[in-house]
Amino acid sequence: MGLVGAMGAAVLGLALHQAAYAAEIVRGGVLAVDGGQLEAAAALGIPRLRQLRRIVLPQAARSILPNATNEVISLFKGTSIVSVMAIGELFYQVQVIYGRNGRVVPLLMVATAWYVLLTTVLSVLQHYVERHFAKGATR
Repeated sequence: MGLVGAMGAAVLGLALHQAAYAAEIVRGGVLAVDGGQLEAAAALGIPRLRQLRRIVLPQAARSILPNATNEVISLFKGTSIVSVMAIGELFYQVQVIYGRNGRVVPLLMVATAWYVLLTTVLSVLQHYVERHFAKGATR
C-alpha cells in the first residue's frame, strides 16, 4: 500500500504540472492591465481590494481567458499520460479493449475521434466565452 493511490498521484501530478502555467497566465494577465487604471482608482479613493476586484480583474480576464482555456484543453489531452498508471481514462480504456480483441488501429482511431470531438467542443465553448468578454473592447 502506497502513500498516495494511483488516482491521487495522477491528480497531483497533473495539478502540479498545470499550476505553474496557470500562475504565469494570471500574472501576465494582471500585469497587462495599464497602471493608470490603478492610479485613477486610487485618486477616486477606491479601496485596494475593490480596485483589484472591480477594475483590474475584469480587464485582466480578457487576456487571461484565452490562455487559460487553452491550458484546460491541454490538460484534457494530457490526461492520456496517466494511462501509464492504469487509471480508467479514455486512452487506458482503449488499451484494455484492444488488448482483448487485438484491433489496435481501429480502436486508436476511435480514441482519436473522441479526443478531437471533445477538444472541438471545448474550443467552441472557448470561442463563445471569449466573444462574451470582448464585447466592451471594440467600442
